[in-house]
Amino acid sequence: MLNSMTGYGRGEAVLHQHTIVVELRSVNNRYLDCNVRIPRIYACAEEAVISEIKSSVSRGKVDVNVTVDSSGADAVSVSLNQPVAAGYLKALREMAQTYELRDDVSVSLLSRFPDVFRVEKVPENLEQLTEDIREVTRMALKDYNAMREREGQKLAEDLLSRLDLMEAYTARVEERSPETVAAYRERLTNRIREVLEDKQIDESRILTEAAIFADKVAVAEETVRLRSHIAQFRDMIAKGGVIGRKLDFLIQEMNRETNTTGSKCNDLTLSTIVVDMKAELEKIREQVQNVE
Repeated sequence: MLNSMTGYGRGEAVLHQHTIVVELRSVNNRYLDCNVRIPRIYACAEEAVISEIKSSVSRGKVDVNVTVDSSGADAVSVSLNQPVAAGYLKALREMAQTYELRDDVSVSLLSRFPDVFRVEKVPENLEQLTEDIREVTRMALKDYNAMREREGQKLAEDLLSRLDLMEAYTARVEERSPETVAAYRERLTNRIREVLEDKQIDESRILTEAAIFADKVAVAEETVRLRSHIAQFRDMIAKGGVIGRKLDFLIQEMNRETNTTGSKCNDLTLSTIVVDMKAELEKIREQVQNVE
C-alpha cells in the first residue's frame, strides 16, 4: 500500500476537563519537516507531539495545530490573607474606641474589604496534560493516515496504468526497430542501383553497411532495461511502504534509457514513440513526487 505525502487529519477529545483539538496538514517534501503550533503555556508538550508524528510519518512537510481549552479545568484556591485582614480589624477597633462607637465588626463585614482573601489558580498537571495531548495526536494521526492511504491507492492505480502505457510503447519500439534496418537496406540498394545503373550490385557490401547501421540503431539493451525497471516499479508498488525515493530513482533510470533510445532513432515513427514515452515518464515523475 502506497501512502500519499498530502493529507489532513483531526482529533478532538475532552480529557481531564481539558478540550484538546489536534489538526494535521501535510504537503510534499523531500524529508520530514514537522512544524507544531501550540499555546506557549503548553510548549512542554511539543516534543511529545513531534515524537508521535515521527513514529508514523517518514516524509512530507507536516503542519500541526494544537489547541487546548482549559476553561472547564479552572480550579482556584481561596485562602485568608491574614496580614491584610488583621490590619483591617485593628483599624476598625481603633475607630470604635476613638469615636466611642459600638464594636460590631463581623466576619461578613470584614470579608467585604479588598484583598482580604487571596485567590490563586491551582497549577495544572502539565505531565498529565502532555500525555492527553499525545493521545489526541494519535487520534488525529489515525484520521490523517487513513486519508493518505486512500490517496495512495489512487496514486498506485494511476501509476500502474501509466506503466502499462510505457510497456506498450516499449513493445512498439522493439517491433519497429528491425523495420528501420530493413528500410535502410532497401534505400541503400536503390541508391546504389541508381548510381551504377545496370552494373552488378555488390550484395556483400550492402549487407556490411546494413549490419553497421543495425549496430548503431540497436536498442535491444535499452528496451530490456526499460522492461526490467517497469517490473521493479510494479513490484515496489505491490509491496508498498516508504518507497517514494526509490521510485524517483527508477524514474531517472527509465528516463536515461528512453533518452538513449531517442538518440539512436533514425526513424520518424520511432522518434514519435520516444516523445510519447518521455511525456508519459514526466507524468509518472510528477505523481511519484506525491508518494511517501
